[in-house]
Amino acid sequence: MNTKIFCDIADLDLIKKFNKKKIVKGFTTNPSLMRKAGAKDYQSYCEKILKICKNKPISFEVFGDDNQSMIKQGQRINEWGNNVYVKVPVVNSKNKFTGKVIKELNSKNIKLNITAVYNSNQTKKILNVINKRTQVIISLFAGRAGDAGKDPIPELKKSISLSKKFKNVKILWASVREPYNFLQSKQIGCHIITIPPAIIEKIEKFGKSYNQMTIETVKNFLDDSKKSNFKFF
Repeated sequence: MNTKIFCDIADLDLIKKFNKKKIVKGFTTNPSLMRKAGAKDYQSYCEKILKICKNKPISFEVFGDDNQSMIKQGQRINEWGNNVYVKVPVVNSKNKFTGKVIKELNSKNIKLNITAVYNSNQTKKILNVINKRTQVIISLFAGRAGDAGKDPIPELKKSISLSKKFKNVKILWASVREPYNFLQSKQIGCHIITIPPAIIEKIEKFGKSYNQMTIETVKNFLDDSKKSNFKFF
């Protein structure tokens, strides 16, 4: 499976750097990443990102918490660029399914990235309200599921299977925790995986032998012991 790598970041300097990498096929952002990057005005900051990322797909999330505000924000975000995906959470903060928002925006041919998905039942609900034409990404938060002691792989596999009837739907592995997640995502047939910059750089270095890793590890331990000036005698 040719799983595409998207970079999960909102920092302008890092977007400039990673937009130049062939391995990076797109970008994802969220309000938390925006805040961390120092964004004050949401639209103007997104427009700065779009001046850098002009061709690759990029997701910007709504931050309303009711159907009306999400639809309004989604329509506005969609106007910012042809490469923009409107990111919509699968439920609001009151745990109400955002199916009306998804259906409304999807019916207007607005590209969507449905986020904060954790299981195939949520995927099924999304598929029940969308058409088979307009591009939709469904982002399953594998890393956060793992943090909670749950194996995300079965739910990802089920979601991939459910999506096969929809050529316009892509399943995305989100909240990556380690470089090996990229290989896992390829093995199960994920269409996309979104990865933070530091882990992308580790993926670019794939291919070291076990012997190389052993030597590097021992040298690191030795160097740190010398820097600390450890002595027994």
